[in-house]
Amino acid sequence: MISIDFKRLEVRPGFRVLDIGCGSGRHACAFYARENVWVIGADLSPDDLAAAGKNLAFHDEVGEVGGGRWDLAAADITRLPFPDGFFDIVVCSEVMEHVPDEKKAASEIARVIKPGGQLAASVPRRWPETICWRLSDAYHAASGGHIRIYTQKKISALFKDAGFSKRAVHFAHSLHTPYWWLKCLVGPERKDPALLRLYHRFLVWDMMKKPALTKALDVFLNPVMGKSVTMYFKKDGDGRRRGSGEKKFQTGH
Repeated sequence: MISIDFKRLEVRPGFRVLDIGCGSGRHACAFYARENVWVIGADLSPDDLAAAGKNLAFHDEVGEVGGGRWDLAAADITRLPFPDGFFDIVVCSEVMEHVPDEKKAASEIARVIKPGGQLAASVPRRWPETICWRLSDAYHAASGGHIRIYTQKKISALFKDAGFSKRAVHFAHSLHTPYWWLKCLVGPERKDPALLRLYHRFLVWDMMKKPALTKALDVFLNPVMGKSVTMYFKKDGDGRRRGSGEKKFQTGH
Protein backbone atom coordinates (compact mmCIF):
# COMPACT_ATOMS: atom_id res chain seq x y z
CA MET A 1 0.00 0.00 0.00
CA ILE A 2 1.20 3.49 -0.84
CA SER A 3 0.61 5.71 2.19
CA ILE A 4 2.39 8.78 0.80
CA ASP A 5 0.66 11.38 -1.37
CA PHE A 6 3.35 12.46 -3.82
CA LYS A 7 1.45 15.66 -4.54
CA ARG A 8 2.41 16.79 -1.04
CA LEU A 9 6.14 16.31 -1.65
CA GLU A 10 8.54 18.23 -3.83
CA VAL A 11 10.57 15.59 -5.69
CA ARG A 12 13.25 16.98 -7.97
CA PRO A 13 15.73 15.29 -10.33
CA GLY A 14 18.91 14.49 -8.44
CA PHE A 15 17.16 14.07 -5.08
CA ARG A 16 18.31 11.38 -2.65
CA VAL A 17 15.49 9.55 -0.87
CA LEU A 18 15.59 7.17 2.08
CA ASP A 19 12.71 4.71 2.56
CA ILE A 20 13.34 3.57 6.13
CA GLY A 21 11.55 0.38 7.08
CA CYS A 22 11.02 -0.15 3.37
CA GLY A 23 9.43 -3.60 3.62
CA SER A 24 8.87 -4.96 0.12
CA GLY A 25 9.78 -1.59 -1.38
CA ARG A 26 6.40 -0.14 -2.30
CA HIS A 27 7.47 3.46 -1.68
CA ALA A 28 11.02 2.90 -2.92
CA CYS A 29 9.65 1.65 -6.25
CA ALA A 30 7.38 4.69 -6.55
CA PHE A 31 10.31 7.06 -6.01
CA TYR A 32 12.54 5.08 -8.37
CA ALA A 33 10.02 5.74 -11.16
CA ARG A 34 10.56 9.48 -10.70
CA GLU A 35 13.06 11.32 -12.86
CA ASN A 36 16.70 10.82 -11.80
CA VAL A 37 16.05 9.98 -8.14
CA TRP A 38 18.47 7.93 -6.05
CA VAL A 39 16.38 5.92 -3.59
CA ILE A 40 17.76 3.76 -0.80
CA GLY A 41 15.50 1.23 0.86
CA ALA A 42 16.56 0.34 4.40
CA ASP A 43 15.18 -2.37 6.66
CA LEU A 44 16.27 -4.77 9.39
CA SER A 45 14.59 -7.78 7.78
CA PRO A 46 16.66 -9.74 5.24
CA ASP A 47 13.46 -11.20 3.78
CA ASP A 48 11.94 -7.75 3.28
CA LEU A 49 15.14 -6.44 1.69
CA ALA A 50 15.19 -9.44 -0.67
CA ALA A 51 11.57 -8.74 -1.65
CA ALA A 52 12.33 -5.05 -2.18
CA GLY A 53 15.29 -5.96 -4.37
CA LYS A 54 13.12 -8.20 -6.53
CA ASN A 55 10.48 -5.51 -6.92
CA LEU A 56 13.00 -2.82 -7.80
CA ALA A 57 14.74 -5.16 -10.25
CA PHE A 58 11.36 -5.86 -11.85
CA HIS A 59 10.97 -2.13 -12.46
CA ASP A 60 14.33 -2.22 -14.22
CA GLU A 61 13.18 -5.13 -16.37
CA VAL A 62 9.93 -3.52 -17.49
CA GLY A 63 11.37 -0.04 -17.88
CA GLU A 64 9.31 1.66 -15.17
CA VAL A 65 12.25 3.78 -14.11
CA GLY A 66 13.21 7.43 -14.17
CA GLY A 67 16.90 7.09 -14.96
CA GLY A 68 18.00 7.23 -11.32
CA ARG A 69 19.51 4.65 -9.00
CA TRP A 70 18.41 2.31 -6.26
CA ASP A 71 20.23 0.66 -3.39
CA LEU A 72 19.33 -1.38 -0.34
CA ALA A 73 20.81 -1.28 3.15
CA ALA A 74 20.36 -3.39 6.27
CA ALA A 75 19.85 -0.66 8.85
CA ASP A 76 18.44 0.05 12.31
CA ILE A 77 16.40 3.26 12.42
CA THR A 78 18.16 4.23 15.67
CA ARG A 79 21.65 3.76 14.12
CA LEU A 80 21.42 4.77 10.46
CA PRO A 81 24.64 4.15 8.47
CA PHE A 82 24.46 7.38 6.47
CA PRO A 83 26.26 10.74 6.69
CA ASP A 84 24.70 13.81 8.24
CA GLY A 85 22.41 15.74 5.92
CA PHE A 86 22.62 13.13 3.16
CA PHE A 87 18.97 12.87 2.09
CA ASP A 88 16.54 15.32 0.56
CA ILE A 89 13.52 13.20 1.53
CA VAL A 90 12.95 10.48 4.12
CA VAL A 91 9.88 8.24 4.13
CA CYS A 92 9.04 6.46 7.39
CA SER A 93 5.82 4.56 6.76
CA GLU A 94 4.25 2.40 9.49
CA VAL A 95 7.53 2.10 11.39
CA MET A 96 7.51 4.29 14.49
CA GLU A 97 4.82 2.25 16.24
CA HIS A 98 7.28 -0.68 16.29
CA VAL A 99 10.33 1.17 17.64
CA PRO A 100 11.09 1.08 21.38
CA ASP A 101 13.29 4.20 21.36
CA GLU A 102 11.13 6.60 19.37
CA LYS A 103 13.13 9.69 20.34
CA LYS A 104 16.39 8.18 19.13
CA ALA A 105 14.71 7.14 15.88
CA ALA A 106 13.35 10.65 15.30
CA SER A 107 16.77 12.11 16.09
CA GLU A 108 18.47 9.82 13.57
CA ILE A 109 15.95 10.71 10.89
CA ALA A 110 16.63 14.38 11.55
CA ARG A 111 20.39 13.80 11.40
CA VAL A 112 20.39 12.23 7.93
CA ILE A 113 18.02 14.77 6.33
CA LYS A 114 19.62 17.94 5.03
CA PRO A 115 18.32 21.28 6.42
CA GLY A 116 15.14 22.15 4.57
CA GLY A 117 14.61 18.49 3.63
CA GLN A 118 11.28 16.71 3.75
CA LEU A 119 9.93 13.89 5.92
CA ALA A 120 6.78 11.87 5.22
CA ALA A 121 5.80 9.73 8.21
CA SER A 122 2.74 7.51 8.57
CA VAL A 123 1.48 5.61 11.60
CA PRO A 124 -1.76 3.78 12.40
CA ARG A 125 -4.55 6.23 13.20
CA ARG A 126 -5.54 6.28 16.85
CA TRP A 127 -9.20 5.24 16.88
CA PRO A 128 -9.06 2.35 14.35
CA GLU A 129 -5.89 1.14 16.05
CA THR A 130 -7.47 1.34 19.49
CA ILE A 131 -10.30 -0.93 18.34
CA CYS A 132 -7.76 -3.44 17.04
CA TRP A 133 -6.00 -3.46 20.43
CA ARG A 134 -9.29 -3.96 22.28
CA LEU A 135 -10.39 -6.78 20.00
CA SER A 136 -7.15 -8.73 20.22
CA ASP A 137 -4.23 -8.83 22.66
CA ALA A 138 -2.29 -10.91 20.15
CA TYR A 139 -2.46 -8.07 17.63
CA HIS A 140 -0.10 -5.89 19.65
CA ALA A 141 1.60 -8.48 21.85
CA ALA A 142 3.33 -10.32 19.00
CA SER A 143 7.10 -10.03 18.72
CA GLY A 144 7.92 -7.00 16.60
CA GLY A 145 4.33 -5.80 16.77
CA HIS A 146 2.86 -2.42 17.61
CA ILE A 147 4.01 -1.19 21.00
CA ARG A 148 2.20 2.16 21.15
CA ILE A 149 -0.76 4.05 19.74
CA TYR A 150 -0.03 7.52 18.41
CA THR A 151 -2.25 10.54 18.45
CA GLN A 152 -1.65 13.21 15.82
CA LYS A 153 -0.52 15.53 18.60
CA LYS A 154 2.02 13.03 19.91
CA ILE A 155 3.64 12.19 16.57
CA SER A 156 3.74 15.89 15.67
CA ALA A 157 5.42 16.74 18.97
CA LEU A 158 7.94 13.92 18.54
CA PHE A 159 9.22 15.27 15.24
CA LYS A 160 8.92 18.91 16.30
CA ASP A 161 11.28 18.15 19.18
CA ALA A 162 13.66 16.55 16.64
CA GLY A 163 13.79 19.75 14.59
CA PHE A 164 10.90 19.52 12.12
CA SER A 165 7.93 21.71 11.27
CA LYS A 166 4.64 20.06 10.26
CA ARG A 167 3.39 21.03 6.81
CA ALA A 168 0.38 18.80 6.04
CA VAL A 169 -1.62 15.75 7.14
CA HIS A 170 -4.06 13.31 5.56
CA PHE A 171 -5.59 9.88 6.19
CA ALA A 172 -5.30 6.74 4.07
CA HIS A 173 -6.50 3.15 3.60
CA SER A 174 -10.07 3.34 4.87
CA LEU A 175 -11.00 0.15 3.00
CA HIS A 176 -8.37 -1.74 5.01
CA THR A 177 -9.79 -0.72 8.38
CA PRO A 178 -12.71 -3.23 8.46
CA TYR A 179 -10.35 -5.99 7.34
CA TRP A 180 -8.11 -5.49 10.36
CA TRP A 181 -11.06 -5.26 12.73
CA LEU A 182 -12.33 -8.59 11.41
CA LYS A 183 -8.82 -10.03 11.54
CA CYS A 184 -8.49 -9.04 15.20
CA LEU A 185 -11.97 -10.31 16.03
CA VAL A 186 -11.12 -13.73 14.60
CA GLY A 187 -7.63 -13.68 16.08
CA PRO A 188 -4.49 -12.71 14.12
CA GLU A 189 -2.89 -16.07 14.95
CA ARG A 190 -5.84 -18.14 13.66
CA LYS A 191 -6.54 -19.26 10.12
CA ASP A 192 -8.70 -16.74 8.29
CA PRO A 193 -12.30 -17.81 7.63
CA ALA A 194 -13.64 -17.73 4.09
CA LEU A 195 -15.18 -14.25 4.42
CA LEU A 196 -11.90 -12.73 5.58
CA ARG A 197 -9.97 -14.45 2.79
CA LEU A 198 -12.49 -13.05 0.30
CA TYR A 199 -12.03 -9.55 1.75
CA HIS A 200 -8.26 -9.91 1.46
CA ARG A 201 -8.57 -10.89 -2.20
CA PHE A 202 -10.75 -7.82 -2.73
CA LEU A 203 -8.08 -5.57 -1.20
CA VAL A 204 -5.35 -7.10 -3.35
CA TRP A 205 -7.54 -6.69 -6.45
CA ASP A 206 -8.21 -3.07 -5.51
CA MET A 207 -4.49 -2.32 -5.06
CA MET A 208 -3.58 -3.94 -8.36
CA LYS A 209 -6.44 -2.69 -10.55
CA LYS A 210 -7.15 0.67 -8.89
CA PRO A 211 -10.76 0.96 -10.13
CA ALA A 212 -12.28 4.41 -10.07
CA LEU A 213 -15.24 3.36 -7.89
CA THR A 214 -13.23 1.98 -4.97
CA LYS A 215 -10.71 4.82 -5.29
CA ALA A 216 -13.54 7.32 -4.90
CA LEU A 217 -15.00 5.37 -1.97
CA ASP A 218 -11.61 5.28 -0.26
CA VAL A 219 -11.16 9.03 -0.69
CA PHE A 220 -14.66 9.63 0.69
CA LEU A 221 -14.14 7.41 3.75
CA ASN A 222 -10.53 8.30 4.59
CA PRO A 223 -11.34 11.39 6.69
CA VAL A 224 -13.70 9.26 8.79
CA MET A 225 -12.03 5.85 9.04
CA GLY A 226 -8.67 5.93 7.27
CA LYS A 227 -6.46 3.34 8.97
CA SER A 228 -3.28 5.41 8.64
CA VAL A 229 -2.46 9.03 9.31
CA THR A 230 0.33 10.49 7.18
CA MET A 231 2.12 13.67 8.18
CA TYR A 232 4.53 15.79 6.18
CA PHE A 233 7.33 17.72 7.81
CA LYS A 234 10.15 20.02 6.79
CA LYS A 235 13.46 20.01 8.62
CA ASP A 236 14.36 23.39 10.02
CA GLY A 237 17.20 25.08 8.16
CA ASP A 238 18.13 26.74 4.88
CA GLY A 239 18.28 23.64 2.66
CA ARG A 240 21.91 23.89 1.62
CA ARG A 241 23.46 20.50 0.83
CA ARG A 242 26.34 19.30 2.99
CA GLY A 243 28.44 17.47 0.43
CA SER A 244 27.80 14.31 -1.55
CA GLY A 245 28.89 11.59 0.89
CA GLU A 246 28.40 8.93 -1.80
CA LYS A 247 31.40 6.81 -0.75
CA LYS A 248 30.93 7.03 3.00
CA PHE A 249 28.73 3.96 3.35
CA GLN A 250 28.02 0.65 1.65
CA THR A 251 24.68 -0.50 0.30
CA GLY A 252 23.38 -3.84 -0.88
CA HIS A 253 22.96 -3.26 -4.63
